[in-house]
This record gives sequence, structure tokens and C-alpha cells, in this order.
Amino acid sequence: MTVIDISASVMQFLLAFVVVAPLLGAVAALLPAPPGLKGKNPDQAVLRHGVTVTGAVLIATIVLAVGFDHDHPATMQATTDISWIPALDVRIQLGIDGISLPLLLLTALLTFLCALYSYSKPPAGPSPKAFVALVLVLESGTLATFAVLDLLLFFLAFEMVLIPMYFLIARWGGGQRQAAAWKFILYTLLGSVVMLLGILLIGLKSGTFDMVALATDNGRGLTTSVQVIAVLAIGVGLAVKTPMWPLHSWLPDAHTAAPTVGSVLLAGVLLKMGTYGFVRILLPIAPDGMRTFAPYLAAFAVVGIIYGSLACLALARTGAKGDLKRLIAYSSVGHMGFVLLGIATMTPTGVNGALFANIAHGLITGLLFFLVGAVKDRYGTADLDTLAGATGAALYGRAPRLGALLAFAAIASLGLPGLAGFWGEMLTLFGAYSPAEGLSRPAFRTFMAIGAFGTLLTAAYMLIVVRRVCMGEHTPHSRLSPPDDRAEQAADTPQAADGPKAADGGPQPSGAAGTRPAATTPQLADIQTYEAAAWTPLAALTVLAGLWPAVLLGLTDPAVQKLLAGGKS
Repeated sequence: MTVIDISASVMQFLLAFVVVAPLLGAVAALLPAPPGLKGKNPDQAVLRHGVTVTGAVLIATIVLAVGFDHDHPATMQATTDISWIPALDVRIQLGIDGISLPLLLLTALLTFLCALYSYSKPPAGPSPKAFVALVLVLESGTLATFAVLDLLLFFLAFEMVLIPMYFLIARWGGGQRQAAAWKFILYTLLGSVVMLLGILLIGLKSGTFDMVALATDNGRGLTTSVQVIAVLAIGVGLAVKTPMWPLHSWLPDAHTAAPTVGSVLLAGVLLKMGTYGFVRILLPIAPDGMRTFAPYLAAFAVVGIIYGSLACLALARTGAKGDLKRLIAYSSVGHMGFVLLGIATMTPTGVNGALFANIAHGLITGLLFFLVGAVKDRYGTADLDTLAGATGAALYGRAPRLGALLAFAAIASLGLPGLAGFWGEMLTLFGAYSPAEGLSRPAFRTFMAIGAFGTLLTAAYMLIVVRRVCMGEHTPHSRLSPPDDRAEQAADTPQAADGPKAADGGPQPSGAAGTRPAATTPQLADIQTYEAAAWTPLAALTVLAGLWPAVLLGLTDPAVQKLLAGGKS
């Protein structure tokens, strides 16, 4: 069933447009704007260009989804197959099925919302021209990763996103941005070198890089030893990007230093590339190798769940000087642990849960990073002790709609039934209860119990964050914090040069904080129009996916069944 009957050639064009248009838009962003489009402000003109291009890509992706045959989501659709490098049998192969389509939609949506947000609130840093171009290159690489069907093209697209994200962190980030950017690029590049060796091994031993043909062969053309080596090599590269414990240490630093838009794209889109690779490449192409490493992958996954939760609890405690952005970053380590656990079960239930958790994490954590960025803009810091340490600092009293939305996102993140975060975690735990044939049931049931305990820890730290940041008595005749303390705290933040924020998000007049002995705590600016435009779709989809999970599972389940069955429906 298709909502609108669209011809195969138009579907092919739409998918090619979705992948290539952001790249062309990035080139156009660096060129001088035509006189009629410059307007009064050239910077605003290039930011408007970013909104236009990402909006066009989002519309094309939605049309692609509307024209998708939902009765056959396991079949590759909108396929393109063009010879590119005949000597290596490398072909430009594009196509989508029920696994990749939701990730394309998530990527197009989040990138458009980031462009829309940046139009009204450009990140502090160099020229917006370079910023818009980098975001568009990042979008093109991510969309290509989810759309290509050739292993070497997958690798090229996978690597394409690293350089733009490096510069987004290094040039538009906050404190310690250079160190964080270098750590990000070194970890991911080293992982990618090992991954390339595994991809070449598969291609040379099987005689093709065609991902569909390899998945249909289901490892029959590869010996068990080749599969084991390939899974180890490719898995390391994918695990770094996911990120899996103990290869995660680049993530908190990158998120803490990145601008708000960079954090949203990193958590909402880039982390999904690693888990997508596990599902699209390793599960169908090297099943024997995956079966060998599945218990170890599950063990690392549940350690990541517990480790991420304990790190968040440590950051959330009073006196820890924990950064709220860093806490959300560590929460991603735990949430992606559930995704890896679902993949490790090698069952339709577990893999469907992993794919659902992927989408839910992109929606919820993307919203959380938007909100934390807004809180940081208003208070001048993301330090939890500063946010929670003074009477009258509670968001419920000072910016009630912002506080309510932050609480909603936190509750969704802890997996409340009825919201998107619940279904992925529940299905992965069900998958661990009854893993695939050949895997140790007692071991996976132990992993299930540990993962279930991790959900309790997640609830604990998220509720602590809500209590400390959102709740508290709002006293209109008290200062946010003592003047000297606030100056010290602000000096440690990237926004120190801008000074404390006033109610409208701008800097207060110099000396205002220290000259009024009984200053009235200003009411913070609540959610602005541009913020509501960027955040409402994420909140709405979080509710929709929680109440109507069949929409997503109806797409992924037939494709997963076919993938695990070796290409047979």
C-alpha cells in the first residue's frame, strides 16, 4: 500500500536528490549571494539558505515516505545502480527499506530543525557561511550512509561526516573545544581504519561489495574465520561511533564543548550510524561471526548501561559541579547500550527494539540538548549546582513552559510507558530473555536483569535532574546567586565573555548583579517562538511514537525478519 502512487523513476530521483542536494547546497552557501537574495544582512541570508535547503530535503524525504510501498517494507525501493569504478566493481547503489527509511526521516527532520533554530539564534563564532556549509555536508554524509547499498560507498559516507563535525566543535564550540574536537576525530578515524580493513576483507573474499547480494548470501560465501575477523574489525569502527563502552570517552567531551546544534546532530543522528552498520552489515553478512561475538557485545552493552547511569548519578549529586550537557551525554552511553543489547540478541524482537530505541533516542535526546542549550543561554551556565543552588532558580517558577518541557523530555528519556523511550527498552529486554539459537540463554537473561536494573538508575538520575533544575520555591526578592560566586561560576563557562543573561536572553548591564543589594530575581524568558517551532515536532513525535508504536514497527519488522533470514521473506 502506498499513500500516493509515485512512479519508480520519480522515487529514484527523490532519493538521489535527498542525498546530493545538501552537498550542492553546501557549495552554494560558500558562494556570494545573488544581489536580490542578500537582503539587509548577508549573514541572515546564508542562514536562510540553510533553512531553505534542509527544508527542501525534508519535503523530498516526506514525499519519499509517502510514495514508499508500506505493504512490502522488506523490499529495497527507489533503487539506483550505476557502475562507478569497474576495476573494483564499485557501484553507486542507492535504496531504502523499512530499516533505513525512518533514519532518513529522522536525519532530515533534525537537520531542518537545527537550521531553523540557528536562523533565529546563530551560534557564536566565525562566519555563518562556513557553519551552514558544514551542517549541509554533515547532512549529506549521514543521509548517504543510510541510503547506499555498496560497502565501499558506505565507508566513504561514514567518513564524510567526521570533518564537518570536527570543525563544528572546534570553531563554534565552548570551553576546551579544541581538545574535544581532536579527541573526537582521533577516536573515530582510528576506528575507521580498522573498519576499512574488515570491509576490504569481506569484499575480496566474497568477490563483491554489493550489500544486498552479500545479505542474501547470508555469509555462505565466507568461512567462519573470515567472518570472525570481519566482525571484529568492522565492529570496532562501528562501536566507536555508537559509542560502546569502553570506546565512549570521546563523547562526553565532544557534547560538552559542541554548540547546541552540534550536540543535537551528534546525539540524534551520528550515533545512529554505528548501530545501523551493525544491523545492515554485520548481522546479515557475517552471522556466524556475530554469533561468536554476540555475548561479548551484550556484556559491553550492559556495562555501558550501568556505567552511563552511575556517571549521571555522580554528576547529578549536590556539590559535584556536574555539567548538565555532560550528564545528557553520559545518558546517551546508557541508552545506546540498550540498542547494542537488542542487536546482540540476534532476534527479530531484540533488533526491532534496537531500531525503535534508535529513533526514540534521536527524538528525545535531540530535544534534551535543545532544552539544555536554552537553559545555558538563559542562566549563563549549565552547572547543576549553580542552576539548583539558589532559591528562585527553579524553572517552574521562572520559565514555566520551559521547565515543563524539560521535565517532559526527562520523563520520556527514562522510559515512561506511553512515550517513545519505553518501547525500545522493553523490546530489547524481551529479546534478551529469549536470544537467538546458539546463544547462551542464562547469560542473556543475566544481561536482561542488569539492563532492567539500569532502567531504575536512569529513572533515578533523571528525576534528580528534574527536582534540582525545575523544582523549588520561587522567591521574587532573592538573587540567583551571590555576586562573587556567580562571577566565579561564569568565568568557568564559554559564555563568560557575554556576562550573565537577562530575562530576554541578552546580557545584563555591566555591574547590575553586584550593585543592587536586594535585587529582584528577573523572570527568565520563557519559550520563544523560534524555539517552539524547533522543539514542538520532537515533543509531538515522542508522544506519537509512544502511543502508536505500530507505525514504526510495521516498517522495521518485515525488513528485520528478511535480514535475519538471509534475504528470504
